[in-house]
Amino acid sequence: MGVYSEYLSKSMDYNTLNSERKRWLKRIAELRGNRNILTYASDINKGGANTSIEYADIIPFVDQLSNCNNTSNSIDIILETPGGQAEIVEELVKAVRAKYDNVGIIIPGMAKSAGTIFAMAGDEILMGKTSALGPIDAQMIYPSTGKRFSADALLEGLEKIKKEVLDTGKLNPAYIPILQNISPGEIQHCENAQAFSRTLVREWLRDYKFSHWETHKSSGKPVSLEEKELRANEIAKALCKHSDWFTHARSIKIDDLKKLRLEIVDYSEMNELNDAINRYFTLLLITFVSTNIYKIFETPESQIFNHVMSTGNKQPIQLPKPTIPSQLNSIKTAEFSYICPRCKSEMKIQANLEKHSDLKTDFIPFPVDDNIIQCLNCGLQSNITPIRLQIEAITNKKVVK
Repeated sequence: MGVYSEYLSKSMDYNTLNSERKRWLKRIAELRGNRNILTYASDINKGGANTSIEYADIIPFVDQLSNCNNTSNSIDIILETPGGQAEIVEELVKAVRAKYDNVGIIIPGMAKSAGTIFAMAGDEILMGKTSALGPIDAQMIYPSTGKRFSADALLEGLEKIKKEVLDTGKLNPAYIPILQNISPGEIQHCENAQAFSRTLVREWLRDYKFSHWETHKSSGKPVSLEEKELRANEIAKALCKHSDWFTHARSIKIDDLKKLRLEIVDYSEMNELNDAINRYFTLLLITFVSTNIYKIFETPESQIFNHVMSTGNKQPIQLPKPTIPSQLNSIKTAEFSYICPRCKSEMKIQANLEKHSDLKTDFIPFPVDDNIIQCLNCGLQSNITPIRLQIEAITNKKVVK
């Protein structure tokens, strides 16, 4: 049985899922020589949530970083992200590097775009057979239409038009509407964004990843700073080149990175570590799928979650809104409306977070024993376990009778 199937076959409430995930996170740290460890992960499939790397991530990331009090001067960052703002990545890396001399970046799933830039700040990059990075060509948005496009693709397209004009001595009329919608400022913005991404990757590879590259494997000769800068620049240019990858969503695997002469640690070749990372990542994905959590910042001892406040069928969960987290302790019930998928009739459900809470008028109690709700109109039975896990994740309390 696979790891994913193994965990799906088990009945786990939120607290069990949380503690099991933490147990394997701690195990990864032990196998890596008792290094500090921090997870920064987003659910890339959670609609309606900003899963990208954004300004609001700085505070929770730095908060969890401060909880890494191990005396080790090394840390591993488990990274799962669709990408985001390179400027924010720079801030996160500065925070990590201000505290640790040695940084490992573990990619169990994917770290695309700005996540790939983040990975280049590691002394080590650890990936498995299913891990993937992505191109780092800056993504821009047309102000008039809101459409996303590759900065590198736009600049390459303009160069082709320029070459055609120089070769033929005239401008193809078909290009006129396109050029009329592009301002010099937008072109400069694209160039700046690409230059910024390349600069981060080049400098981080040179200063961190290549700081351990002392001799050439082929000749045994010492590696000069100029050679490190040259290799770093080649890799940065390759990762930014849209025409080589064709699409921003392209997955760049270990073999692709080796062709770029970038050394990657393949953790799938280390049985115990591979098992620990796979189990942790599986539990991370199950946490995302089973709850309304869309972003996780955590260490083995602490965590911060970002939630989407909705039930499995997009009906809001009603909870008091505490002004401070400690007031969550006073919450006794959670109420939500469930819409039957078959007949579309509505049922009001009350989930008790303290025993013997009074049932409110027109509400039915949450089916604690089996998590199966039966429609009062058509009789359809639905499993609402995900809603229970969401409530327990938000309140840090168990749903009880």
